[in-house]
Amino acid sequence: MTDMFLEKFRALVPKYLEDEWQEEDGLSAEELDAELSDHQFTIPLVLREFYLALGGCEDLMEAYHYFWDPEELEVDDEGFLMFLEDEEENFTWGFRIGDLSVPDPIVYRRNNARGQWKSEEGTFSEFVFDMFDWAFNDED
Repeated sequence: MTDMFLEKFRALVPKYLEDEWQEEDGLSAEELDAELSDHQFTIPLVLREFYLALGGCEDLMEAYHYFWDPEELEVDDEGFLMFLEDEEENFTWGFRIGDLSVPDPIVYRRNNARGQWKSEEGTFSEFVFDMFDWAFNDED
């Protein structure tokens, strides 16, 4: 299968951390497969390539929001695969289980206090690039 997003995700290291991408910034396919092996679901291509590119880069995996390690991924009772949480744990982001076969699915955000999911109206790749742009370029 062709890598659709891998190089774009790797390019985030020099863009925001002013360093060259290194092998240790990502997870190897073997590491990732081992961490995902206990799950009863498969992750979308875009999330797989995100982990391969940045799964070992703490500075990006924990930039204002916390991407869950692959073994920590879980599906909630409403059928969303959760992968990200904000610092204050007010919001969680995920994909609809029915969308996991889509290479770059739409992201949904749950208000943790209300338990309601709402579409972010963008795909994972769009969401991630926008989120890092906000995290590293916010002047406030």
